[in-house]
Amino acid sequence: MIIRKETTSDIDAITEVTIAAFKNHPISQHTEQFIIHALRAAGVLAVSLVAEIDRQIVGHIAFSPIVISDGTQNWFGLGPISVLPEYQRQGIGTALMQAGLSQIKEFGGLGCCLVGDPVYYIRFGFRNYPDLIYEGIPQEFFLALPFTEKIPKGIVTFHQGFLAKN
Repeated sequence: MIIRKETTSDIDAITEVTIAAFKNHPISQHTEQFIIHALRAAGVLAVSLVAEIDRQIVGHIAFSPIVISDGTQNWFGLGPISVLPEYQRQGIGTALMQAGLSQIKEFGGLGCCLVGDPVYYIRFGFRNYPDLIYEGIPQEFFLALPFTEKIPKGIVTFHQGFLAKN
């Protein structure tokens, strides 16, 4: 498996992987591929990595800047992360996560937030911080991973691309 930055020629494969990964996801609104396109079009994909096996894109992860109401800078939102169903549970998502978080840290990122299953993301160090809030979802599903001792407090806003519906 190779983890690498996305290229223009990967865009269609990323879309296909994302659609397939979320097709049967119980809480998906099936807009993840539109979110990636919107973030890319806005020029805010800070990190966009693909997992490739035998020249086939089998996974993708995206990170984009977030805004925190206390003014904290250099925090990023993760999402979406996708792995083709037939390749899930083989460590591809873990490899994408580790590579993506490493890149965020390398260029000065101070932390990362996401909306997701705490049981899955706790293995990477993510946890819920009651003073860090993403409005509109149950608090236990909003998780953060600070890279320093300073944990922001306030309301988090993801890029408007996360509202994309088509």
